[in-house]
Order: sequence, then structure tokens, then C-alpha cells
Amino acid sequence: MEKIVEQSLLYDFYGDLLTDHQKDIYEGYILENLSLAELAESSGISRQGVHDLIRRVESTLSGYENKLHLVEKFLHIRQEVQKIRSSQSLDQTKEIAEEILEIL
Repeated sequence: MEKIVEQSLLYDFYGDLLTDHQKDIYEGYILENLSLAELAESSGISRQGVHDLIRRVESTLSGYENKLHLVEKFLHIRQEVQKIRSSQSLDQTKEIAEEILEIL
């Protein structure tokens, strides 16, 4: 998975667990595609401080995923639902539904 997509998914699932300051910086970097210099200027910290904060947030979000696996489960369920969409038989659909229930 592309890194920016992965980081966006992690933020979608775990972003509310970050502080407001972390959210502001990380959203600017990931969602608004602002440079480190732009973020440093708008937040009143150094460029290196912004860089360090972004790396810490990435590590924190990855840590949450390693413990909770919510993004992994979401992606797996999405894949199973796509199989249901293309399913031609009721038996196959029921089998896929059972797999989804096991994941949950």
C-alpha cells in the first residue's frame, strides 16, 4: 500500500487519540500536503521540531495499529465485501459472510 494512503488510513482510525497540536501538524502534512517549513512557520516551532513531531505521530499511529489491527480488519472486510459483490451464488455469499463475521 502506498505510504500516504496507509498514513491517511491510520490517521482516520486513530487520529482522535492524538493531541490537538499533533493533529494540526499531521493534518497539514498528510492531508494538506504542506511543507515542513510552512508548518514550522504557522505553528511557531522549528522545521526540525515539525519533522520530529511527524515521525513521532507516525510511530504512535503505527503502534496503535500493531496493537488493535483496526485498519487491517477494515481492509480485509472491504476485500470480502468486494467478493460478495461479484459472487454468483447464494452459497458463496453466505460463506463470505461467515468469514466476515469471524473477523469481527
